[in-house]
Amino acid sequence: MPDLAAFGLFLAAWCSYTLVMDHLASGLWGVNQHLKLLRGEWMRRMLDRENRIMDTALVGHTIHSVTFFASTSMLVLAGLVGLLGSVDAAHGMLSQLSFASPVSREFFEMKILLLFGIFIFGFMKFTWAIRQYNYCCAMMGSAPMPPLTPADRDAYAEEIGTVLSLAGASFNGGLRAYYFALAALTWFIGPYLFMAATLWVVMILLRRQFVSRTFRAMHRHAEKLQDGDGKGGPPQDP
Repeated sequence: MPDLAAFGLFLAAWCSYTLVMDHLASGLWGVNQHLKLLRGEWMRRMLDRENRIMDTALVGHTIHSVTFFASTSMLVLAGLVGLLGSVDAAHGMLSQLSFASPVSREFFEMKILLLFGIFIFGFMKFTWAIRQYNYCCAMMGSAPMPPLTPADRDAYAEEIGTVLSLAGASFNGGLRAYYFALAALTWFIGPYLFMAATLWVVMILLRRQFVSRTFRAMHRHAEKLQDGDGKGGPPQDP
């Protein structure tokens, strides 16, 4: 059945991409891996400064961005609740579209529930990211003042950078849910478009991770940092 195949491809693509990029890609030079290196270097620089207002302001700006997406997820979920309240009208309107594949009312409701699941997942990721960023702020605020021995500085920087990277990974997971939600929207039109949209989303995410201009700029920056530290090779997972 094309619908089941499309749904299976959607789940496999999302889960596989998340598993590879968040857990198995420590040896790959992607944007996420560069950010782990940069965050660790940032925390070492932070520990060398007595005035850390700039560092806390940068983290606070990120928290505001995550909060915006968490609030938006709640608004989307409220809209989906309203859609369930008028599911007959929505199903009837979709049935009148010549380019949409006809589906039963029950199957139409299942597609709406899929969107519910995606945005609930995204909301949970965003709220967990907010908490992790707040934990990071507490660690930054409690970090000792300079001067520190190189060993102590690296140890503190590693731990704070780990929490900061985990918060960033949760934020990325929430943003990724938005991308795949756009693909899921095409399922209302037809399963084949759903499959194409799923692959399109994966291609966009991979391109931005490995061949975008942002990636190339971050790659050059990370190489300069590592050359300055006398280190080589891709960064490892914290």
